Amino acid sequence: MFHYKRFVVNPIEENCYIIWDDISHEGAIVDCGAWTKGEHARISDFLSENGITLKYSLQTHMHFDHCLGLGTICEQYGLTPMCHSAEIPVYQAAPDMVQKWFRIDISGMLPKADTSISEASVLQLGEVSIQVLHTPGHTPGGVCYYIPEGRMVLTGDTIFRMGIGRTDLPGGNYQQELESISHKIFTLPQDTVILPGHGPESTIGVEMDSNPYL
Repeated sequence: MFHYKRFVVNPIEENCYIIWDDISHEGAIVDCGAWTKGEHARISDFLSENGITLKYSLQTHMHFDHCLGLGTICEQYGLTPMCHSAEIPVYQAAPDMVQKWFRIDISGMLPKADTSISEASVLQLGEVSIQVLHTPGHTPGGVCYYIPEGRMVLTGDTIFRMGIGRTDLPGGNYQQELESISHKIFTLPQDTVILPGHGPESTIGVEMDSNPYL
């Protein structure tokens, strides 16, 4: 079976996820925004207690609240954060945004990214496939991770429960975001669970019927 665990981390209350296959015990961490030692300890303790071996560090996008923990988690587990190539300018801007918002210097703390993620990518955790959907709009290289076996999709900040991601930051495009949601996310089965980058989960069907922004 396929499972997930959500950790709400950092001052922006970002959702960091562990997803894993309980047969192979291979897992991935998605959007590691963990910032404090306590947040990292909760994640590492959970991985150890459940015998999960991290195979991937995956990013839906590279806004700073979704990547604050990459330096620590990737060093600890020997990983390289994976993202779409169009996210590199967003990633490069992250230290300036943290400096502006929190007066904290994180320059030099973010590892180099693996930009091999694209629309054609399929990743494996044991026998479970993770399909990559390129969903620009919130950011140019935003992606969603769809797991058919688990009937779930990790949407980052593209769509939330009764909301959508902001597009007023550099690289955002409102029309692209609407197209990504309608042409990529809303084509998934209606009972697919949405695991967003902030806030509670939802389903495709609920958002199609009730999301006031769509």
